[in-house]
Amino acid sequence: MKFAFVFPGQGSQSVGMMADFYSAFPEVKATFDEANEALGYDLWDLVQNGPEEKLNQTEFTQPAVLTAGVAMYRAFTASCDLQPAMMAGHSLGEYAALVCAGSMSLADGVQLVAERGRLMQQAVPEGEGAMAAILGLDDETLINICAQVDGVVQAVNFNSPGQVVIAGETAAVNAAIELCKEAKAKRALPLPVSVPSHSSLMKGAADKLADRLLVTELSMPSVPVFHNVTALATGSVDAMKAALKEQLYNPVLWVDTVNNLIDAGVEATVECGPGKVLSGLNKRINKAIPSLALVSPEGMQKVIEDLKA
Repeated sequence: MKFAFVFPGQGSQSVGMMADFYSAFPEVKATFDEANEALGYDLWDLVQNGPEEKLNQTEFTQPAVLTAGVAMYRAFTASCDLQPAMMAGHSLGEYAALVCAGSMSLADGVQLVAERGRLMQQAVPEGEGAMAAILGLDDETLINICAQVDGVVQAVNFNSPGQVVIAGETAAVNAAIELCKEAKAKRALPLPVSVPSHSSLMKGAADKLADRLLVTELSMPSVPVFHNVTALATGSVDAMKAALKEQLYNPVLWVDTVNNLIDAGVEATVECGPGKVLSGLNKRINKAIPSLALVSPEGMQKVIEDLKA
């Protein structure tokens, strides 16, 4: 079966994650050891023991989630001879996809996303940025609501039909939440984050990230990696670096990405990372193909059997 690996982003982390994979696969320990050396601290200890507040700080969350995705990918490929035809990742997950597709080393990847996290946190003072999840409105209605609000607020994550995340200045996001409720949104919930990811407020951080990307060694991936900002694969390293820069202050086009993977011939998606957020979204985007997740070592074996069937 022709399948795509999809990698989750921030929000999938939890203290104690990956413990069962760590025990079952030597590749997981080796991957975290590699990340520890690149970062200069014990990432596995943080992932297992917290504190949760530190793990949830974006400069630590991003390397943790990236390393977990790469570790799970390596465990999968060590367990069978199956290879994905394509890959994609949601926001931060795009970096995990590029590492697994051989575009960059794990060491460069974790250092790059740690810097990405620091730049994102520095871009907007604490309390001045916000995000909210809006359920039950169509995209056009939500975009029009954001346009009515004074200040910066934008639709930034098109996660599935009727599930969109908005981000921007705190006051503008709060005003948009109220308008969404008036428009009969099923839910309009502030998210527990202080960084308005993928909004135009991240433009300054993106410019600084571009400087770091200039000195980061990237190569073309071994399989097509679909980027958030275009929902398509790129044809050159320069275009790939531009997509990573632009991703920081442009919407995540996840619905388009999943549909484009299917249009390109993918017959199943497999979520590779902690949790199963993306497999849930993918089922709502397109029920035509299986949306699988590697939730445990036993679950991984079941996925392998399903893909071989």
